[in-house]
Amino acid sequence: MKLFSYFRSSAAFRVRIALALKGLPYDYAAVHLVRGEQLQPEYRELHPDGLVPALEDAGEVLTQSMAIMEYLDEVHPERPLLPADALGRAKVRALAQSIACEIHPLNNLRVLKYLKGPMHLEEAAKDQWYHHWTRSGLEAFEQQVSALDTWQQQRGLPAPHTFCFGESPTLADCCLVPLIFNAKRFAVSLDGLPRTMAAFDACMALEAFQSASPDACPDGKS
Repeated sequence: MKLFSYFRSSAAFRVRIALALKGLPYDYAAVHLVRGEQLQPEYRELHPDGLVPALEDAGEVLTQSMAIMEYLDEVHPERPLLPADALGRAKVRALAQSIACEIHPLNNLRVLKYLKGPMHLEEAAKDQWYHHWTRSGLEAFEQQVSALDTWQQQRGLPAPHTFCFGESPTLADCCLVPLIFNAKRFAVSLDGLPRTMAAFDACMALEAFQSASPDACPDGKS
C-alpha cells in the first residue's frame, strides 16, 4: 500500500492512525499542501479533488478518509474500528461524522486560505472563525459521547471510561485525535470537555496514535 499524505492533514492523520492500529505497513508519499503540490496535474489525475489522503492498494486508488478507513476495516477485519452490531456501528459512525462532516470541512486548509485570500479576512478574524466552529463542534461532541455512556449503561453494557465508544479505539477516535491536535495548534480552549479529553489522552497513550502523529511523519521531521 502507498499513502499520499501531508503531515498536518487531519484527514490523512485519520488514515495513518487506522493503518497503525491494524499494523498495516505502507509507503509514505508526501504531498505538501501549503506548497500546492496537491494541485499539480499528475496528482489531480490520481485524486481529482486535489486533496489528501489517497491510498493505493492492489492497483486501486481510494480517496476520502472515511471511505478508506471503512475499506481497511472490511479488508483487514482484525482489530476492528467499528462495533460488531449494527446499532453500535451507527453510533460510532455518527460520532466520527460529527467531526469529519460537521467540524473539519469548515476549518481545513483550503477554507482558511480562502478566508484570508479572496475574502480578505485579517488573521485575527480567520482565527476567530476557526475557534468558533472548532469549539462549538467539540461542545456538541462532548454531549454526544457523554450521552453514549448513559446509553450503554441503560443497556447493561460497560460504559466507556477511556475511548469514545467501548474499550478499544474506533473510527470515532481516529477522527477525534487529529481534531484535538489542530485545536491545540490553533490555541482553541479545550476546557470543560472532560469526556472528550479523556478519550484523547487514552488514545495518545497508545503507540499506534503516537507513530501516526504529525511529528512522526517523514515530512513532519523536515
